[in-house]
Amino acid sequence: MYSYTQLNYDLLPDFSQPTLIITTQYPGADPNTVEQSVSKKLEDVLSGVDGMKSITTQSYESMSLIITEFKFGVDINEKQQEVQRQFSSVMSDLPDDVKTPNVAKVVPSDQPVMQLQATSTLSPGEFYDLISEEILPQIQQISGIGKVNLIGGQEREIQVNIDKDKLEANNLSILQVTQKISKDNLEFPTGKVKDDKEQMTVRLSGRYESAEQIANTIIYKSPSPYGSTVKLKDIATVADVLKDPSSINRYNGINGIGIVIRKQSGTNAVNISKAIREVLDKVVEKYRDIDLKIAVTDDTAIFTMQSVHAVQHDLMLAIILVASIMLLFLHSLRDSLIVLLAIPTSLISTFLMMNLLGYSLNLMTLLALSLVIGILVDDSIVVLENIHRHLAMGKPKRQAAYDGRTEIGFAAIAITTVDVVVFGPIALVNTTISPILRQFSLTVVVSTLMSLFVCFTLTPWLASRFGKIVELNPGNPFQFLLIQFEKGIEKLTLWYKDILAWTLNHRLIMAGVVIVLFVITGLIMNMGILGNELVAEGDQGKLQYKLEYDKSTTLDENNLRTKQMEDYLMAQSEVKSVFSNVGGPSLTGFEALVAIGSDYKSELIVNLVDEKDRKVSSEEFLIQQADIMSKKFPGVKIRSKLIGLMNAGEPIQIILKAEDFDMLMATAKDLQDRIEAMPGAIDVSISVQEGNPEVQIDIDRERMGALGLDVVSVGATITKRFGR
Repeated sequence: MYSYTQLNYDLLPDFSQPTLIITTQYPGADPNTVEQSVSKKLEDVLSGVDGMKSITTQSYESMSLIITEFKFGVDINEKQQEVQRQFSSVMSDLPDDVKTPNVAKVVPSDQPVMQLQATSTLSPGEFYDLISEEILPQIQQISGIGKVNLIGGQEREIQVNIDKDKLEANNLSILQVTQKISKDNLEFPTGKVKDDKEQMTVRLSGRYESAEQIANTIIYKSPSPYGSTVKLKDIATVADVLKDPSSINRYNGINGIGIVIRKQSGTNAVNISKAIREVLDKVVEKYRDIDLKIAVTDDTAIFTMQSVHAVQHDLMLAIILVASIMLLFLHSLRDSLIVLLAIPTSLISTFLMMNLLGYSLNLMTLLALSLVIGILVDDSIVVLENIHRHLAMGKPKRQAAYDGRTEIGFAAIAITTVDVVVFGPIALVNTTISPILRQFSLTVVVSTLMSLFVCFTLTPWLASRFGKIVELNPGNPFQFLLIQFEKGIEKLTLWYKDILAWTLNHRLIMAGVVIVLFVITGLIMNMGILGNELVAEGDQGKLQYKLEYDKSTTLDENNLRTKQMEDYLMAQSEVKSVFSNVGGPSLTGFEALVAIGSDYKSELIVNLVDEKDRKVSSEEFLIQQADIMSKKFPGVKIRSKLIGLMNAGEPIQIILKAEDFDMLMATAKDLQDRIEAMPGAIDVSISVQEGNPEVQIDIDRERMGALGLDVVSVGATITKRFGR
């Protein structure tokens, strides 16, 4: 029972192909430069790592993404450390501006377990500070919380707007201004001052504390004693303003700050959800004066517990049905209770094994416990029935229990061993899904072995104390029903006897029937009626629409157009809520792990009403609305998918290779057109995309040299003027 309290609740066991994701930042570089200067060099390093299965590389603007898949069974922690060591030795060959590669493992817990949205009456800047500096730390302190990200909101920033004419009039460059501000905004520990009695630390505090201090920064002072002094406020305006948003969050049409929470691997998502909700209740109560509201827009623990409770309900139903059947056949309530005790005893013992092996209460282990209910009572029924036979011979209870168990013991072992040899080898499967199969099979095996132990000990012991021969009395209404049931069983037995006799006398006909059934089964299997998939997604009523506009689209334009689509979806009777992520990183798939966001991309997560309250399935609604929105809102590429038990990448990926890039792209587009024409194919896309619009500056090196300039100073000046 103690082990049961230590088990976590999960939807599925943690399982995944050993995979590493390597992200490398190269600020300002275009995809081609990233590929040549970073991606290919890192690929060369990775190709020397043992146990590699595949390497997939994607080069984005300012970033390289490498997905490295290893063979199953490889220690991914060891490979992560090895890859990090290999990259340390190659950093000197990469451009100076390239950041250190980040090597991360891919685990199912990387997907968000909870999404929140916060709103209040505070100004945007004050509200963002409240969330990031006061509320977020309280959530992060909860045991088991992993990464927490914010979506939307506007941070404060100190903005320095330089007047170009005044800058040139004072013969200054923008680099001089930025370097002076950086040097004046520092803090130094300068040592200690001490005497015979005491000592103290001396710290030079040079950080800015207000926008006014920044404005009074002296940028230039003439070397002459009577020369002029140029302050920052003489050539620029300094303002405490709101930073331009990089993403926008909306829930049911209301703007706010989204909070995306991920848990640590191996922790209990259900307990984390409860703890977060307790913290949120306290926070909302504390900030009632600013009308703080925090809505839970998504919580995976809800579906997990719904699934667990459904299986637990089936488990209890199975126990009740088993008890009813045993009462009908054994005719005695006390005998039924003796057999029923085998179920909780075997199950409780199984929890010990689950805790020792680090298993959780998930769909697979609970399914195994439901399946094993019938197996658990088999041994005890066989033993108890034989004990009853010996009691009918007139033996004392103790002797009848001993003789009955001893006589039938070999048969009980045979029954149990059959189940063990069927389910046991499943635990030896060594593939991506082995954690799922192993938890299922070992739960069945241990429960079955415990039932054998119970039928050899607990069942005969209870029968030796409480066993009793029941003589059915027709005058007793309940026993009268049992007598009628017995008569029905006798008629069924006679009917079966006649059928069996006919079968044995017409062996060729029966053989023909069996062969025909076998052939029909084979034909049905080859017709493709039954599909194949790793795990059935089910119908959670959760959809995702990924929107992609033209690359020149600004965040504001993206927001306006996405809002129109939100309003359309919210007007549908099947839609319960819409969570919008405009410009921010995706919340599912690999993009969620590398935090890739774009001004021209958005994401809508749609929750539908309960399945009983709508006429269409989630998949039907997904496809219908994607088709309608594509026609209703032109100029946007819509990719849609169901959010289910498995939220991996695209189910089918085709990789084309060629030396001629133009021919490769032409072939890829032709293949795309062919696949899109196939019935059932949706969201067909090519991973290689056209680059963003850009202005290319060509340098006249002779003029640049005549003016005493170099590429570094020119590039730094342009970056300071146009960069954000």
